[in-house]
Amino acid sequence: MKMKSLLLVDDEQIIRNSLSRELANDALEVTTAASGEEAVARINKGCFDLVMTDLLMPGIDGFQVLKVAKKKNVQTMVIILTGYGDMESTIDALRLGADDFLQKPCDTDELLYRISNCFAKQELLKKVTLYEKFLPVCSYCKKIRDDQHGGHGKGRWYSPEEYFTKAKGVVRVSHGCCPDCYVEQMQSILPGNGGQTEFEKT
Repeated sequence: MKMKSLLLVDDEQIIRNSLSRELANDALEVTTAASGEEAVARINKGCFDLVMTDLLMPGIDGFQVLKVAKKKNVQTMVIILTGYGDMESTIDALRLGADDFLQKPCDTDELLYRISNCFAKQELLKKVTLYEKFLPVCSYCKKIRDDQHGGHGKGRWYSPEEYFTKAKGVVRVSHGCCPDCYVEQMQSILPGNGGQTEFEKT
């Protein structure tokens, strides 16, 4: 299993040191940042599977760290660490895309459980993204299924012309002949074939 990377962001050194010791193991590589500014620099320079950040910090706060992490990679998980009385701000962070939150001080077992849930969610997002890159096409009639408007596996089937006009907003479909098909059709009507195309022979 690939080692996961965690960026731990907190302006309190004692919290950074204790959490990094408790979380570091054979499956999790922990990097620390002592400020929002340092965290943003590390995120822009590298790539992290999970960012765990304190919410209220001088200068660049947890909100901005969250925004930068999600802008860099929407699949990066973000856990917000909050102090007592920060619940309203935590709700705002969740609305901005945070994946979970915990109040400080954190129970190590609970924190590891939340981290595991975030990684499970991340793997699911990766699979969904992979499936979204496939375009379902019927092997027989060549119709195309548009899952973006009906959910995965439940979208409506369109003819190629309908798909490009209705589903993708193409104004007009221009029918022509690609070079390979042109050569094939010209060869089918050359002398020696009786002037018949391959379609007329069948």
